[in-house]
Amino acid sequence: MATSVSQKTPAFANVRANVVINLIRTLTMTVLSFLTYPYITRALGDQAFGLYSWANAFVYYFLVLAKISIPNIAIRECAKAKSDKQKLSNLVQTFFLLQAITTLVSFSLMSGIVLSVPQLFQTRELIYLLSINFLCGAFSFEWVYIALEKHFYITVRSISLLALGAVLTFLFIKRSDTPAILEQEVYLYAAITISYTVFTSLLNSLILPRHISFKKTHPYQIRPLIKPLLLLFLISFALTLYNQTDQFLLGLLDESKASVGSYSVGVKGVDIVITLITSLYAVFLPRATHYYSMENKAFYRNLLRYSFNITLFIAVPAVATMSTMARPITSLISGSGDLLSSSSSYRDADWILVALSCMMLTYSLGDNVYNEILLPQKKERHYLYAMLFGVSCNIGLSLLFALLPFQDRPGIGVALATGITDVLLCAYLLFISREYSRRALFNPNSLKIIVAGILVGIASFFLCPFLQSRFLDLGLVAWEASLFSLIATVAIDALVYVLFLLICKEKLVCSFLPKQRKRREENEQSQPQGK
Repeated sequence: MATSVSQKTPAFANVRANVVINLIRTLTMTVLSFLTYPYITRALGDQAFGLYSWANAFVYYFLVLAKISIPNIAIRECAKAKSDKQKLSNLVQTFFLLQAITTLVSFSLMSGIVLSVPQLFQTRELIYLLSINFLCGAFSFEWVYIALEKHFYITVRSISLLALGAVLTFLFIKRSDTPAILEQEVYLYAAITISYTVFTSLLNSLILPRHISFKKTHPYQIRPLIKPLLLLFLISFALTLYNQTDQFLLGLLDESKASVGSYSVGVKGVDIVITLITSLYAVFLPRATHYYSMENKAFYRNLLRYSFNITLFIAVPAVATMSTMARPITSLISGSGDLLSSSSSYRDADWILVALSCMMLTYSLGDNVYNEILLPQKKERHYLYAMLFGVSCNIGLSLLFALLPFQDRPGIGVALATGITDVLLCAYLLFISREYSRRALFNPNSLKIIVAGILVGIASFFLCPFLQSRFLDLGLVAWEASLFSLIATVAIDALVYVLFLLICKEKLVCSFLPKQRKRREENEQSQPQGK
């Protein structure tokens, strides 16, 4: 069925607006994170920060158990009913009741494990403090605001609360060499981090009555939700095991927890890039589902090409720069700021970053396949199979590498195992989705981005040390020289990257040119929607 131009154009405008808003939110959060992360790693040190990271990784398992993918289904169902306030209110009440029950079950299970495992019992105060994250999370109702597409409110609230957290971190977290004081700083930092969830839940709960009513009007339909919830829960839990097992294993293998701190520093930059890319899936997933369900395969394939194009455009230069400038990046994050020699604190963080850097591309592509191909086609079971294999492979390889060839440097062994596993998972997901992913990924436009990324990597490898030495010759201290050399190198890399893609007429870059943008808008208005 065709759709008029006036009906179709606003939908595309809303998609682009939501993409921009999500990017602004994620980039601002990234900047705030980069401001606070080096400070906190330097203030706490590798052992104290490693203890915090290990406890947080343990609590995260039960956060996932508390949610059991309720937000995923809640977003989908509430989005369908957002024009009917009575039906929407009934759905919100149903999902809130479910999440309250699962949260209590998860907290009880966590308490039982903590009280029965000696190593966990020793850190029970920190674990219980961090568990406030998922206890308050039941009252956040974030999925309601996402379903109602309140992206502007979410962005303003998130930036404000993160900025408040950054200010509190700089004001109250101080460096100390006294173990007792350092332990207090860990608890204080944990309290600051959970304040984001506490204030989010408070604000969302206060504003929620504007959108829904808490008066019960219909019986709660819970039984039809059990089967899809179970499948998505298994996927979420397997994904959490895959994402968090590496740090938890390191905590068990290294009693000092220093390697966990090094791993956290090494993986920080990787996480930021992945978060930047995956923040856009909240926009692409509903659109991909709509196009596929309407059997509009032309629009569906175009959306996939556009999404994969954005992933490559961000991930490829990120892999190139972070793998070639791993030492200055991790030195800056950890607070040492010394490019020319590895610090005794956060040892091997640079090599961990090198081993994990490929995940910025492979993990993001895997998420593309899951969110935009498997979910709309109701083939998410393949993703579950992939995650179960990934967890088994990652644990097996991590133990093998950490206990044998990298016994003295377990962080590198675990990082290498994680990188290898993610490449295998990405290859599998691309293979099973090859009907759609092949054309979206393997095309001349993607080759242009890869060549540009190689040029950026070569430039970074030689340029950053050269600029570092020049800044040192000017009399700057090590951390200042490292910071300015990183900024200058990234700026030059970005210029080289964009200019090369403009010369090669890469589609995404050229689409921002005035003539190309006008032509694109005319094409959007002229194409019918439907079969």
